[in-house]
Amino acid sequence: MESLRNKVLKMGGLVEQQISGAIDALQDTNAKDAEKIILNDHKVNALEVTIDEACTQILARRQPAASDLRMVIAVIKTITDLERIGDEAEKIAKMALSLAEDDAGFNSRYAGIRHLGDHVRRMVHDVLDAYARLDVEAALQVVRDDEDADKEYTDLMRMLITYMMEDPRKISEVLDVIWAARALERIGDHAKNIGEYVIYLVKGKDVRHLDLAEIEKNILS
Repeated sequence: MESLRNKVLKMGGLVEQQISGAIDALQDTNAKDAEKIILNDHKVNALEVTIDEACTQILARRQPAASDLRMVIAVIKTITDLERIGDEAEKIAKMALSLAEDDAGFNSRYAGIRHLGDHVRRMVHDVLDAYARLDVEAALQVVRDDEDADKEYTDLMRMLITYMMEDPRKISEVLDVIWAARALERIGDHAKNIGEYVIYLVKGKDVRHLDLAEIEKNILS
């Protein structure tokens, strides 16, 4: 089980690197760095397959029960979300590549995307730390943080749409930034999902599809 946990953390570390690299490539409109992120996505996918196979072997050979079974279930769900985070990072890199190919600079009006990117990257880091330490309170904080990420995304979208309306010549460029912002918002959602899996793993309570107040009531009461 410890080996399984370590493999998940290894995959998480790679995903964190993908997020950071994609955000940097977008801000710098650096085609070379963007291509590197796109090419590295297969490493994330390979780790998901490896860990999934390990989980299947454990289920078949050991027939785990109670907390061990919850651990395997949580790992299977977690790596699915990590793989999807990797896919979102790849999307951001593709948007960076598109901007670079169009010789578009990173307009000061796009600065909010860097802040959103840093926010969701911290969420991923914090939820992996919560997973490593089986820290329910830290996992719950990531769930709370997703509400702030959603608000940042909404504010950023409003600003970007206004910019398109003011300067229709920038529509194509801004659309790339909008798709990158959407990918970042989805990364926040996936980090929240992993936080919920940590809560399930430790507490044995499935808090998916509950609002924040209900989750807090279930966990803190």
